[in-house]
Amino acid sequence: MIIVSDKAKERILELKREEGRSENENIRVSVKGGGCSGLMYDLGFDGKLADSDQVFEDKGVKIIVDKKSLLYLAGTTLEFTDGLNGKGFQFVNPNASRTCGCGESFSI
Repeated sequence: MIIVSDKAKERILELKREEGRSENENIRVSVKGGGCSGLMYDLGFDGKLADSDQVFEDKGVKIIVDKKSLLYLAGTTLEFTDGLNGKGFQFVNPNASRTCGCGESFSI
């Protein structure tokens, strides 16, 4: 399961409205190879489900995760920050043994 912070929920709903996304488009979170730590997070809107996808819902936000990525993301919290040190979505992943300074890549 992926947990969505209140601030991340607000920003997701705001982006959905701003971009004119349909009701059937949800957040897709996945893990891909790359980045300075070996693995990278990928986040975006998606309206299609594959047979191997899992769908979670937290605070009214539906999150789609493919089966392979779920192994890396179980227990992760999706946060949103807009402070002086940066703005954007961040992943708080208890499975990551190392993360890079930008917070966009990690290793297990």
